[in-house]
Amino acid sequence: MRARGFGRIAAIAVAVGAPLGVGLVAGPGAEAAAATTVYYTSSGAPDYVAQIDQGAANWNAAVTDVKLVKRSSGATVVFHEIHSGGSYTQTDGHGNGDVYLDTSQVAEGFDPTRIAAHELGHNLGLPDDYDGPCSELMSGHGPGTSCTNAKPSAEEAAEVQQLWRNGFGGVKGVGTRVTAGVY
Repeated sequence: MRARGFGRIAAIAVAVGAPLGVGLVAGPGAEAAAATTVYYTSSGAPDYVAQIDQGAANWNAAVTDVKLVKRSSGATVVFHEIHSGGSYTQTDGHGNGDVYLDTSQVAEGFDPTRIAAHELGHNLGLPDDYDGPCSELMSGHGPGTSCTNAKPSAEEAAEVQQLWRNGFGGVKGVGTRVTAGVY
């Protein structure tokens, strides 16, 4: 009787958790939890829709524990287009935030796909590293306008994998708003 009762509880847990995108971890050797989905919208940055989508695709190609999916409503990462002040993100590092893409930076020669992918990196929990080389996405504007790399390095991808391995991103406190530096 106890075995059947446990089976029912397990079935209910799976039935309730699956639609919410929550994976259950059963211990060593168990299948990996399903990827967490973070929804984004580019509707507030109409001039950069293709670049935002490519930035998300670059992250999706590099990591498996979290996936960025475009959604017109109900998105937790929202892109906005601004015209001065530098590109930046206000985020909690857990897949919730507002990304501001500065058109003046693009006019200066900075690559918009790199900017979008960099700002998505903040929403996945990564900090700026302006002293890093062009091969590091989170080096942002540090390497200058000649840097067009819009793909995370292996180390950056590994860090995101680590942060999202159990379905929840970042190491900052839940609800904490962190403003990442200007791109």
